[in-house]
Amino acid sequence: MTPRIVAIGGTVSPGSATELALKSAIAAAEAEGAQVSLFDGAYLAALPHYRGPGHTLEHGAEMVEAVRAADGLLISAPGYHGTVSGLVKNALDYLEDLASDARPYLDGRAVGLIATAYGDQATVNTMQTLRTVVHALRGWPTPMGATIRVGPDMFSPTGDRLDDRSRSQLEMVGRQVVDGARSLTSLGDG
Repeated sequence: MTPRIVAIGGTVSPGSATELALKSAIAAAEAEGAQVSLFDGAYLAALPHYRGPGHTLEHGAEMVEAVRAADGLLISAPGYHGTVSGLVKNALDYLEDLASDARPYLDGRAVGLIATAYGDQATVNTMQTLRTVVHALRGWPTPMGATIRVGPDMFSPTGDRLDDRSRSQLEMVGRQVVDGARSLTSLGDG
């Protein structure tokens, strides 16, 4: 089985640490055989504010349909003022369109989480908020959540400046979301 993973995250700044962290986890998921669809910061920045079921425009519907068909997700959010950015939260609000599905919200889906910030407190608070949102949406957060403390020039476009701690966390999240997607899919097949 080829797990279908949807990756959501980033900031309004192209090449942000949040997006590069997400791409590192994506690379690990793809190395495990997953097919990954990315909805990055540029995509999220173009999403209008979520207005409720029945009001999703074509741009947001593409992401909702990808999640509907997904076996798992990767979500990467920056810590803004100690919590998830409005950009990422707005994207997650679009998942309300899945409420009346046979498999509502994120039910039966593994979800790998990444929180980035300049300080440890913000990364931990952002991670806790992401876990709370995923639980509320009936998703299964992976055991490992990557909390990445960002510093100047931490990431290059190729990711070669990434420290070992951060790299190993991101790779583990990528692998765990694929393993979780496979496990949860096999439970649904039985």
